[in-house]
Amino acid sequence: MPPGERLLQKISATRTFARIAPHFVPALDRAVHRLTGGKVLLSAQMLPGVILTATGARSGQPRRTPLACVPQEDGGWLLIGSNFGRPGHPAWTGNLLKNPEAEVSWRGRDIPVRARLLTGEERARAWRAALAFWPPYAAYQARVEREIRLFRLERR
Repeated sequence: MPPGERLLQKISATRTFARIAPHFVPALDRAVHRLTGGKVLLSAQMLPGVILTATGARSGQPRRTPLACVPQEDGGWLLIGSNFGRPGHPAWTGNLLKNPEAEVSWRGRDIPVRARLLTGEERARAWRAALAFWPPYAAYQARVEREIRLFRLERR
């Protein structure tokens, strides 16, 4: 692992990062994504990322959320509802629970997907893969009492 990546993982696992990042990372990602016509996602320079467009659980309106993801070999994605290790589940997870039909912007292409909340052994396998992919997820889980939600996105 390159030294810069190790430092980035260490910083991203801190409580300070968890307090600050949710206020600027998604907004910056949305702006860069929009300005580049969907070709660049700034946070994807650290981790692969998608822009998830899901229907709001309460509003019924489209909600665009930049998210880190774990690309899967079959062309799907694993999404981790870590919320930077903050107490509540991120809103996008509630949106997917109520409205699993969604869309992701991936490398400049909009792709229709269906989300599925992972449970049991399937979740356990996915969690191990997520930790191997980005070890700070373990620090996020250790800080919260809730079980971090994991979703599998499959192309429609």
